[in-house]
Amino acid sequence: MHSKLIKNGLIAAALMNIGGVLIFSRGLSNVAINNADPVVMSNFGLLMIMVWGLAYLGAAFSTGNIKWLAGAFALEKLVYVVAWALWQGQNSLAALYANDLFAGVFFSIYGLNDLAFMLFFAWIFVAQHAKRHP
Repeated sequence: MHSKLIKNGLIAAALMNIGGVLIFSRGLSNVAINNADPVVMSNFGLLMIMVWGLAYLGAAFSTGNIKWLAGAFALEKLVYVVAWALWQGQNSLAALYANDLFAGVFFSIYGLNDLAFMLFFAWIFVAQHAKRHP
């Protein structure tokens, strides 16, 4: 039961990272996202988010224990959640929406999305750890 949920969750995380970046960045051409956070959301940063998506996809088709991969994925998502929270505290979503709707929506939701997947990855880590150490 858990293996199907884990596989589907990892595929969903991959689709969110890859598809979400491509849609909201308009194929890496939306400079409003880059300008809103030039360090984390540069085109290089967006490309690395998609690479993480490929890692999730690879893990989805792993038949072994992915406890440590899931732990790394949870930590990676934590970094993005913190970056998003700091950005939210120092910037104006209203100004970003006025500049570009896609960038506004992206910055409204990406941290919440990452929080949800961070909890999912942490759950995998804990569940697979408990399975090996009852």
